[in-house]
Amino acid sequence: MWQRIWHTSIKNRLTFLFFTITAGAIMVLYFYVVPQLESKLTSQRVDALERDSASYSAPFEDAIGREVTADQLDALTSLLSDQTGARVTLLDIPVDELDPGNLEASPPYVVSDSSRADAKLQPSTDLVLRAFRSGNVVTSTHGEDGAALAQAARPIFYRGQPSWVVVFSEPLDEVNDTVGVIQRQVLVAGLIALVLAIVTGYYAASVLARRVKRLERAVGEVAAGNFSEPIPVDSADELGQLAQKFNEMQWRLARLDSARKEFIANASHELRTPIFSLGGFMELLQDEELDEETREEFLTTMREQVDRLQKLTTDLLDLSRLDAGSLELELEPVPLRTLANQVAGEFAAAAARKGAVIDVVDRGAEVDVEAICDPERVAQIVRVLVDNALVHTPEGTTVSILARARRDPGSAPTAELLISDDGPGIRRRELVHVFERFHTSDSGPGSGLGLAIARELAHRMNGTLEVDSRPGTTVFTLALPLAPEREQRPRPRSREPLPA
Repeated sequence: MWQRIWHTSIKNRLTFLFFTITAGAIMVLYFYVVPQLESKLTSQRVDALERDSASYSAPFEDAIGREVTADQLDALTSLLSDQTGARVTLLDIPVDELDPGNLEASPPYVVSDSSRADAKLQPSTDLVLRAFRSGNVVTSTHGEDGAALAQAARPIFYRGQPSWVVVFSEPLDEVNDTVGVIQRQVLVAGLIALVLAIVTGYYAASVLARRVKRLERAVGEVAAGNFSEPIPVDSADELGQLAQKFNEMQWRLARLDSARKEFIANASHELRTPIFSLGGFMELLQDEELDEETREEFLTTMREQVDRLQKLTTDLLDLSRLDAGSLELELEPVPLRTLANQVAGEFAAAAARKGAVIDVVDRGAEVDVEAICDPERVAQIVRVLVDNALVHTPEGTTVSILARARRDPGSAPTAELLISDDGPGIRRRELVHVFERFHTSDSGPGSGLGLAIARELAHRMNGTLEVDSRPGTTVFTLALPLAPEREQRPRPRSREPLPA
């Protein structure tokens, strides 16, 4: 039961965490800070008595050298007790002349005492004897019967030898009482803190759990295909940022789902049309009375439909490989002008049929511009751009391809391919959508995948693909990392512009 509650509820975990942290802090305070406080207060009392013994022992040194009465000694100890606030006890240690070292045979006796305190608070005999033997101040925190008593014993010398021992002592009851009060206060405050920690932790955990539950419900809605309910972003913390990112993901998924549905409809139409057309032409070709000219016309149309199917299936395959991350690229130095000439040669026939010109611009540079890229994929991008330029422009259009190196201060150098045409341009409302998947112009053929695939390929090669268009000119710019200068090779002799 407990394990199930623990493993299935983040609220219970957070509440227990609050409780554990608070309880740990209280335990540290109770078992570490309080004993340290008691030790410090006791040490302060003992140090104060040691200082008093050094400062107020001189009158006894004066009295030991002359004859004084017991009343005078009592008056002196009382005076010193009033001045120091401590109990002052003067003791004498009889010394056996035959065995001076045997002090236990003659225990100390009290000569004068400023207070007749309880016997349990009598100065320690052991402390007095140690001070007598060592000739130095000795301190202790335990009285004769082990009671809590702060003491400082100082020997009083007569003719160079210790004769008396004066003990300044003070009971530690106040210290114990103070520490006891603090302990009780710590316990009371700890209990209050634990209750507050549980209540506060439970409330905070409940708020967090509700927000997490809201995310869970939203994820369930997305999993069910409902993208219409964004999560309210009510804070700027991590969960708020997560909700914001989730809404962005939801919006992208909604767009992707809409595009997918649109693409399925478009792809179905695009595939159905050539397939039905091919089926119809195949039935017509079976007619034995068909003349040769009509048969050749049918074959040409069928070839166009097959090319259309091949392009569509190739685009779909490339798109699926890009989405799956399985497209492998081989990056190497590639001469862009040479590659542009090769692609231009592939479109010579198509350009001639349309009366267009494909011009690979030659600026007379001795060295061909090289980029770090995959030659096959760059050629694919250029094919898409040149094909679009030929399809979406009128007859007689000039399509120009320019390769150049660009070095801007503060940014990495790039190699650029500019594919431009002098057609009517792209309408402004369509310009922001040209790289979106499945987007096609109102009158344009195709599936709308070419430019989307081209830009994705450019990004995979650490490059960019941008477009700028206005009436009378459209320029697509493919920017790729520039190969180091030492790898640049002399360019081959450029081609002449292809005739219309």
